[in-house]
Amino acid sequence: MNIFAVVIFSAILLQFLLDLVSNILNLRSLKLEPPAAIKDVFSPDAYRKSQQYLRESTRFNLLVSSFALALLLAFWFLGGFNWLDQLIRSWGLGSIINGLLYTGILVLAYGIVILPYSIYNTFVIEQRYGFNKTTPATFMADLVKGLLLAAVLGGPILACILALFELAGANAWLLCWAAVTGYVLVIEFIAPNWIMPLFNKFTPLEEGDLRTAILGYAGSVDFPVQNLFVIDGSRRSSKSNAFFTGFGRNKRIALFDTLIAQHTIPELVAVLAHEIGHYKKKHIIWGMVISILHFGLLFFLLSLFINNPLLYQAFYVQQPSIYTGLIFFGLLYTPVEFLLSILMNMLSRKFEYDADRFAAQTITDSSAMTEALKKLSADNLSNLTPHPFFVFLHYSHPPLLQRMEAIEIGVDTK
Repeated sequence: MNIFAVVIFSAILLQFLLDLVSNILNLRSLKLEPPAAIKDVFSPDAYRKSQQYLRESTRFNLLVSSFALALLLAFWFLGGFNWLDQLIRSWGLGSIINGLLYTGILVLAYGIVILPYSIYNTFVIEQRYGFNKTTPATFMADLVKGLLLAAVLGGPILACILALFELAGANAWLLCWAAVTGYVLVIEFIAPNWIMPLFNKFTPLEEGDLRTAILGYAGSVDFPVQNLFVIDGSRRSSKSNAFFTGFGRNKRIALFDTLIAQHTIPELVAVLAHEIGHYKKKHIIWGMVISILHFGLLFFLLSLFINNPLLYQAFYVQQPSIYTGLIFFGLLYTPVEFLLSILMNMLSRKFEYDADRFAAQTITDSSAMTEALKKLSADNLSNLTPHPFFVFLHYSHPPLLQRMEAIEIGVDTK
């Protein structure tokens, strides 16, 4: 094993071990009784059910991640990357087509291998705890649509990256950065109207007390919006959510039908106030800027390593190519990506606190925000006492009890 192989192997193994340790600590942090602050919405039976759900889903996810790690290492050390490359080269196609086929076959093969685990998770675990509402037909339709979208949307940008690194020389990383940035911005504009409706039905929120309350609140915080939609989340899961997406005239607020069914109007307004808080605090813009800078770092580092023969030797590949280099660099980038994900989660948790505070300080009754969060946690069987190390590694949102405390402090200092 050369230095690249040692670094990649060590990084992958370290990330797996950290994930394993954090999950074990998370399970050990479970308490016998629900915290006093949420006993009004979390009955003892519901609390036990949430813990059973956490245990089962955690063990299953560890099984899947262990299998995925073993599969990657076996394919790597048995020479699978070189075997697939030589097979595709034997077809006599051009380098760009080779790259698309190489990447597509790897992605498709992994999806097929992991499919039984996804089916079990959906139709056994999620079904057992009352979450799954999807049918086998909807499940397969989503799968096919996802693959087609990956080909239609991902294929052209991948071909562009391959061509630029082959033809543009030292400026390739800058051109790739510009191309991907433009691509992402276009997707952000077209996704609300063209991509999301492929998977869910968006129905305009009908006239009534809820629409009046939401529009009244939006006006009070100078957030003009007409695109209020109900999304048929109940087709797939009983879990509930709300989200804000798009820019300019394309921006829209979507409420899951399950959310509407389970919450009062003041609570729904509080949830929407939280989403509007992200917009007013410019979190969406910050997220986009950070994402663009991340792409720049990614392509710059890629340009430094993609022509290094040691990278290809680490994976036993006989003939270096841009497309295999992209795959191998992705694995080499693992420790950087892992550290960045931790930093991004820290920033995301701060943004969630900011949006909670904005909502609590701008709605009529701040307790509606707390009640909404409590109900969401109960309905989704959330873990109420996650271990701090697990939160540090994985949580993009603060735990419920910390959010409740922060909201109370924020209202007191209003």
